[in-house]
Amino acid sequence: MPTDRRAPSRSADETRQVIEAFLKNAKQPAVLEPGEELLELAGDNFALEIRGSRLTLQAWDRTRNWTRRILTIHEPAGARLELTVERFARREGQMFLLDLARPSGAEMGRRSGRLVFRERFRLFLRRQFPEWKLAEVSAEANLEFSLSPAFPRAFLRHGQHGWAALACPLEGDAAAVLSFGLIWLSYLRARERRVTVEGLAIYIPAGRERAAALRLLCLDPATARFELFTYSEEDSVVRIDSRDYGNLDTRLEPCRRPEPNREEPWRSVTSLAGVERIPKHDGRVSLRVRGIEFGELSGGELFFGLGERRPAGEHHRAEIERLVEELDRVRSPHSPDRQHPLYRQYPEAWLESQARCQIETLDASVLSDPVYGQVPAFAGGERGILDLLAVERGGRLVVIELKASADLNLPLQALDYWIRVKWHLDRGEFPANGYFPGAMLRPEPPRLLLVSPALEFHSTTETILGYFSPEIEVERVGLGVDWRQGLQVMFRLSGADRPQ
Repeated sequence: MPTDRRAPSRSADETRQVIEAFLKNAKQPAVLEPGEELLELAGDNFALEIRGSRLTLQAWDRTRNWTRRILTIHEPAGARLELTVERFARREGQMFLLDLARPSGAEMGRRSGRLVFRERFRLFLRRQFPEWKLAEVSAEANLEFSLSPAFPRAFLRHGQHGWAALACPLEGDAAAVLSFGLIWLSYLRARERRVTVEGLAIYIPAGRERAAALRLLCLDPATARFELFTYSEEDSVVRIDSRDYGNLDTRLEPCRRPEPNREEPWRSVTSLAGVERIPKHDGRVSLRVRGIEFGELSGGELFFGLGERRPAGEHHRAEIERLVEELDRVRSPHSPDRQHPLYRQYPEAWLESQARCQIETLDASVLSDPVYGQVPAFAGGERGILDLLAVERGGRLVVIELKASADLNLPLQALDYWIRVKWHLDRGEFPANGYFPGAMLRPEPPRLLLVSPALEFHSTTETILGYFSPEIEVERVGLGVDWRQGLQVMFRLSGADRPQ
């Protein structure tokens, strides 16, 4: 039986004392009424008053002003205090006081925000699909099928025809919404056997739709219909034509070869066991140990350090050599301390190190030199995957995406890079900027290799790849679990093929 946490009958003054004590101890107090947006409480936007024999709570912000009579309160439960209140027309309901600084309070606040946005999403759909029945709308998690509560989803039905729909909240990750939309579309197609689920409608905050628009251009229209909408804070919804986003905001920096003999003054460092010398497109040379960069050669000078870089002098030589020896010892595939931070850090960088020195294991047709790291570059920080760009012996470009752990977004993040590489290839910019000297690059679209430990490909990878355009030739390379010791290919799969 559920426990009734309501306190014994209290006077209005006693109820006020309990509420004031909760608010005093809360570091980030807020009031939540189901179906309404959260309202954070500062010292000057709420009041507790006894009017007659009733305690009244009033709270306000720039757009709202709530007044509720408090009928009963429950015993405080961690980060929340539940109230039974009287609204207008003597209707009773629930209200919660939360401490958003505590995890349980913050989670309840987030869930409330999701439910509020779900109702906005419902209004969007009624406007855009007025003839369709809204058979389902949800903002709950379904972990079994990788359906996220971060993006409310809906199923619309008209006779024997259906549509999937998904929306990204204002604070959501607009770049991830299409991955979850394709998963939702496939889920509905498998579940609704008697309905033809024709397509997917995506709703994204206005001004943040570019990534989704570019990705939609690379999906196969034979697999589904796709519609993209943007919405404003005022809930104005606009249908977007993805073809209007064909021009990319991308730039290819000129590639400069490293200066000859630049390493001579530091030969004793660069020749140490474990040191990798990786030329960069701007003429600098990255010095690494199994993917971790400890130094950089630039114009004959060496800059070193794992955090802040410093220019190296002769008196630093012994210190640098000790740093390299420590990295080589700790970041070894045979290290006895696999919990050491330097062993665990940057697994993708370690996988890149293995891929560079064993690239023909990944694909025998790919040349081992040159191999470029993420050109063209992305703005906006860490993407979570590493990109390599190489060329086959026959002159076709190959995009290699590396991921050491399961990532639902891997296929579409890899597609982002493929799109940019193809853009520059189509315009002849790689040879013009000094990349792949001496190679005759073929004009056909690049191949795309997704490389990850075999057990770390996300279960939805095949689902998402199944919607890619046939123009995009994708191959998945699954590696053995001991990839740090050496690359062993466990499977090669084309497109959306599934392992046997």
